[in-house]
Amino acid sequence: MSIPLASTADTELNIIQRLLNNVRQLGSLGFFSVLVVLVAIIPLLFIIQNSLELSTEKWLGLWSARLPGLLWNTLSLATLVALGCFILGVSSAWLIARRDFAGKKLATWLMVLPLAIPTYVFAHIYTIMLDSDGWLGQVWLSLFGDTTAIPDLYNIGGVTLVLSLAGFSYVFLLVKGALLRGNRSLEEAARIQGASPAQVFWRVNLPLLRPAIAASLAMVVLHVLSDFGAVSMLRFQTFTLSIYLQMSGRFDYQAAAGLSLVLVLLSLTFLVMERFFRHRQRYYSNAQSSFIKPQKATFGQQLLIWIWLGLISLFAFILPLAWMINWSWTSWTHALIGEEFWVYVKNSMTVAFLSATLALICAFPVAFYHARKRSLFSNSLFNLSTVGFVIPGPVIALGVITFLTTQLPLLYGGLIALIFALVVRFLPLASQAQEAAMQQLTPSIEQAGRILGAGPIENLRRIVLPMISGGIASAWVLVFIDAMKELPATLILRPTGFDTLPVRIWIEASEEMLELAAPAALMLVVGTLPAIWLMMRSDAKANKQA
Repeated sequence: MSIPLASTADTELNIIQRLLNNVRQLGSLGFFSVLVVLVAIIPLLFIIQNSLELSTEKWLGLWSARLPGLLWNTLSLATLVALGCFILGVSSAWLIARRDFAGKKLATWLMVLPLAIPTYVFAHIYTIMLDSDGWLGQVWLSLFGDTTAIPDLYNIGGVTLVLSLAGFSYVFLLVKGALLRGNRSLEEAARIQGASPAQVFWRVNLPLLRPAIAASLAMVVLHVLSDFGAVSMLRFQTFTLSIYLQMSGRFDYQAAAGLSLVLVLLSLTFLVMERFFRHRQRYYSNAQSSFIKPQKATFGQQLLIWIWLGLISLFAFILPLAWMINWSWTSWTHALIGEEFWVYVKNSMTVAFLSATLALICAFPVAFYHARKRSLFSNSLFNLSTVGFVIPGPVIALGVITFLTTQLPLLYGGLIALIFALVVRFLPLASQAQEAAMQQLTPSIEQAGRILGAGPIENLRRIVLPMISGGIASAWVLVFIDAMKELPATLILRPTGFDTLPVRIWIEASEEMLELAAPAALMLVVGTLPAIWLMMRSDAKANKQA
């Protein structure tokens, strides 16, 4: 039975009309938001497609040979690092938020500055310092002699130490903010009932801190699941390192896609569970807020506080910074920093600038649409735009490679491929920072502009953008700094002969060329400081308003 051509044409016309009506309902802002999200999930879609092409035999081979060990190593490492960050972050946040002592502002900065040091720099520095001729190795030998071996970092304990020192600041920042916003009446009620200070902490403070602790530990665990630099330098087998080896050593992209899919599912499962339990764990107080003032610490308490905080800051920031400055000075005095080094700096700045700018532009319609519409559809788009938050760098690189080699082979091997991967990777930072700024923008101000005759573009240019310029600047700086530090995606997708600072650190660390790795590491830390300053300034303003 044949279908009349007229009826077929009418059906196609109806479909086109429905699509046009849907686009009109979305508006230009919604249309661009959908377009950005579709581009952002391309790497994930191609990872899924590649992994589905794996035969049952290969899946069974992965399970029998790789997956159990990788799951055990990755989950064990995430658990231990979360425990280490909990101890360091909660203890330091409690001392700084609840005690008034000399040098408190300095101590706060010292607890945050470890965020400026990438994990692979931590790993490289501590492996060198714990050599027999390194700083810490010499101290160890002077204390214990040759009878006790110098601690070895090439195991789960060493990786846990490095990642805990690099990540505890996330816990510190969120828990400190929660402690500063604490309600004094609840603690006073517990003390009136006869509870000791320790009982107040365990039965009142800690339960109230659960949301902040859960959110911060979620960030820590997701960073552990996606970390490549530290685990690769310390040769500890996790998913990210195995994915990279499958791609760069065996060129088995399907096996890498299968491992990537398991890692993405693991990250998503953890994130969903964390949000579910944190959503159920909510606390309210009908009493008027009475924020807790820190107690004045005695001389003995100040001494104990600075011993603990000093030890944390010594190993988390001061020693690594001193090592970088020392070897950078050696390189400078011996004229080892040549023109090539500044080419690497230029390449890093170029990649970071382009990535931050494009991520900001792409994230704007998604954030603006979500802030204005507040519907299930806009919320879904916003959540999908943050898919890069749970996809590690090697996984995004694999998705980009698969997409470009099959669909746009002319772009493979160029700078566009790298920029595309970094924009997808850091789009969540740009969208979340801009959306937070837009929440403070009163819709009535935009409406007033429209009433006075301003069109949508003029309203955006003269009203919206100036009022959220601070949030836009913060978003750009955050993406710029993270793009400068990104190692795995840059290592895999960079054009031939196009090296950046992280890549040079990777290469020179593997060749033990300390005098060349140190200046690159120091340059990354210096470049990160503006983002730390912006974050600390906004945190200080929020605390004053509270």
